[in-house]
Amino acid sequence: MGVILLFMGKKRKDLNEYDYDFETDKNYDMKGRRGPNIAVLAFVVTLLAVLSIGGIFLLIIHSAKTQKSDSIVDQTLSKWEIIPESAWPKASDGTASQKESASSDQVEISIPEEDKDYTHVIETTYGDSITIGFAGDILFDTNYAVGNAFSRSGNSATGVVGNSLLSRMNAVDIMLVNNEFPYSNGGAPREGKTFTFRARPESARILNDMGVDIVGLANNHAFDYGETALRDTFDALDSVGVEYIGAGRNIDEASHPVYYITQNGFKIAFICATQIERLPDPDTREATATSAGVFRCLDDTALLDRIRIAKEKGAFVVVFIHWGTEGTTDIDYLQTDQAKDITAAGADLVIGAHPHVLQKIDYVNDVPVVYSLGNYIFNSKTMDTCMMVATIDWEKNVSLQMIPAIQSDCKVMEAFDAEKRRIIGNMAAMSPGIHIDSEGNITR
Repeated sequence: MGVILLFMGKKRKDLNEYDYDFETDKNYDMKGRRGPNIAVLAFVVTLLAVLSIGGIFLLIIHSAKTQKSDSIVDQTLSKWEIIPESAWPKASDGTASQKESASSDQVEISIPEEDKDYTHVIETTYGDSITIGFAGDILFDTNYAVGNAFSRSGNSATGVVGNSLLSRMNAVDIMLVNNEFPYSNGGAPREGKTFTFRARPESARILNDMGVDIVGLANNHAFDYGETALRDTFDALDSVGVEYIGAGRNIDEASHPVYYITQNGFKIAFICATQIERLPDPDTREATATSAGVFRCLDDTALLDRIRIAKEKGAFVVVFIHWGTEGTTDIDYLQTDQAKDITAAGADLVIGAHPHVLQKIDYVNDVPVVYSLGNYIFNSKTMDTCMMVATIDWEKNVSLQMIPAIQSDCKVMEAFDAEKRRIIGNMAAMSPGIHIDSEGNITR
């Protein structure tokens, strides 16, 4: 329309510049004043009507195309961009939140009495699978540089964990990390222990920023400040709605699986144990029938029993184990032996921590074993790390994806381009028998 007005304005200017016979032009009166031209008015009105109808038609087409485009995007977007967080907290009145409330298409779910305190019914984003994210060692102790970085961020993960990693962590249905310290203001450091960690209880809410639903506590630092601090840890995690495995107020709680049951009845069991330290009288105390501690598995008899029981209950069994030798990519003999025992007992996925570096991925008895996730955000060193994502369908088939990342200068960021290719290449080189594609998808 602006073009038409410009054209008409130019025509008027031209008419004024030339000697013109007003008497022969019906656009002007006898005094030379411009008058209405019915033909022109009719043309303009018709043109405006056509443009208006055309605009409406174009808007209808655009709306249809947008809806179709949105549909295509929903089908093709990476899962990380469209999966919401699964671990919604309880409502203030104590009732189940929207995420845990039953929907009309849910099956009737029966929970054994002994498992009721350890079971969560959740809804998954996709009806045919569940996604689980795993990350390695984290540390919130403000006496160390990385813990101080979280504190400077206002007890927030923002700026410490990269935005793309935070999006991925919040996107999976269940997110698990290795919580390598207690939350407490009390207790006393274990005498003679070189490194002892303790974080303030309020820092537990950083886990919410990170999308963490469950943490492993069976490690060699959970008992650094004794039983008082360990018990405070349970309370701190309960206060932010994060589950814990591998430690408890007694051995039954420490060794008991935590179950997640989906809306269609698919059950996943998480079991956590540690074989570190490998000493007759370790600094990290084992839980007993009457005292708090961790679930130890240097002798793995009790661990294997827990796996078998969870398997008999129809669960897909995930074992999160603290094992291996620090600072080396080599697998030691106890890892090799226990990987065979654990998978033979019925574990469907084994994830390891403790060495503080990445270790190989393998299949043992046809079960995927990730020997070490390395540090995730544990210190200021520059180190390769990753987030591991397992997608499990209702036939219990497992797809693994490695998300390469780099811990450096008290931050952890997702790796891209050349660095991403390098980390994937290094993992593939140390993992004979598996293939990792350019997006980190792992196959045998």
